[in-house]
Amino acid sequence: QVQFVESGGGLVQPGGSLRLSCTASESIASIFSIGWYRQGPGKQRELVASVTRGRNGPYETNIQDSVKGRFTASADDAKNTVYLQMNSLKPEDTGVYYCHAPYHGGLWGQGTQVTVSS
Repeated sequence: QVQFVESGGGLVQPGGSLRLSCTASESIASIFSIGWYRQGPGKQRELVASVTRGRNGPYETNIQDSVKGRFTASADDAKNTVYLQMNSLKPEDTGVYYCHAPYHGGLWGQGTQVTVSS
């Protein structure tokens, strides 16, 4: 089972930016899809963005409507790492952020805490 270690979270003011990193225990080039998820206080865990391998280039990204235009996902195969660039952060973005491979029986890690507050 693939394992991930998330990092890069922290406290940021509304309108600020953070870049989250997710390093995998195996080559991410061989993983079909890796998703970024978050769980806010009192909320269910939700998909935020994903990086998926396809025929039309090294990978494609999908950004959920709730964060579209503010968040960007990317991957660095050489580092076995995927990233989530978060700009124009809002208080409702607060939560624990996780990465996960839904088609590889991946384990859920500890996540990284993101707190957006003034």
